[in-house]
Amino acid sequence: ENRPIPEPGPNEVLLRMHSVGICGSDVHYWQHGRIGDFVVKDPMVLGHEASGTVVKVGSGVTHLKPGDRVAIEPGVPREVDEFCKTGRYNLSPTIFFCATPPDDGNLCRYYKHSASYCYKLPDNVTFEEGALIEPLSVGIHACKRAGVTLGSKVFVSGSGPIGLVNVIVAKMMGAAAVVVTDLSASRLQKAKEVGADFTIQVKNETPKEVASKVESVLGCMPEITVECTGVQACIQTGIYATRSGGTLVLVGLGPEMVTVPIVNAAVREVDIRGIFRYCNTWPVAIALLASKRINIKPLVTHRFPLEKALEAFETTKRGEGVKVMLKCDPTDQSP
Repeated sequence: ENRPIPEPGPNEVLLRMHSVGICGSDVHYWQHGRIGDFVVKDPMVLGHEASGTVVKVGSGVTHLKPGDRVAIEPGVPREVDEFCKTGRYNLSPTIFFCATPPDDGNLCRYYKHSASYCYKLPDNVTFEEGALIEPLSVGIHACKRAGVTLGSKVFVSGSGPIGLVNVIVAKMMGAAAVVVTDLSASRLQKAKEVGADFTIQVKNETPKEVASKVESVLGCMPEITVECTGVQACIQTGIYATRSGGTLVLVGLGPEMVTVPIVNAAVREVDIRGIFRYCNTWPVAIALLASKRINIKPLVTHRFPLEKALEAFETTKRGEGVKVMLKCDPTDQSP
């Protein structure tokens, strides 16, 4: 609250922040101070699912002006390296990323960001939808990496926010049937609401038993599995469940070392792919939202003003609802 309002550089914009979603990684940094090799060593601002209004533009910025409503892509490469040249800038080792140590996030009143990674929102796309483009982008990137296409049978493991966006995107890309697994009945109900064809509540079954249930409800083994939990047993299930010659995409991040039936995957030519965040997804997401081809509004279940950020984080930590959204602009009276 007491930080000075930053001044944008030549290729930056200053934003008055509006909506910022809370991600599981934000909670993890808050509770544990690290994720893998990324360690919080100094005080750090959280938040990377965000939208806001441009209040000032740098001298070199021509595509935005004060008053423009924008969605913010949080990952900005610091230099044009080989990954940027091939269009996979998310893999650049030089990347700045909001709320990944030591880079500050954007859960604040005012924030400056690279103008090239701020995308103007059409009038019919809300600030909240703009903030949700970040998790939606994970689904777009994962489903692209998985090769989802017309008629695909897809298994999504996990029905948290990322599992749900993968359901939405897979259906949009032409999946004929999507089955979702989770421990929580309420989360599976939300998966149904956003388009899942089948849901399976996992209790104490073995990975092979869950895989068998997936095959049973689909009527066949899925060509594509999108694993969104990072849990060892779920990764094992993903391998067993995926049809020979199919693709397993690992989205959820768990322990660094996991035991998996790798020979089963190898001899059946199951391709295992990872994803790291996303790239080139904001224009796609904005086009889908503006055309009303997808609806991500049901993902937001809780809203708090910035003054109640701690309460919002506690709500997310308890696993209540799906997506908790913070409103940073006290002058805004929109619902």
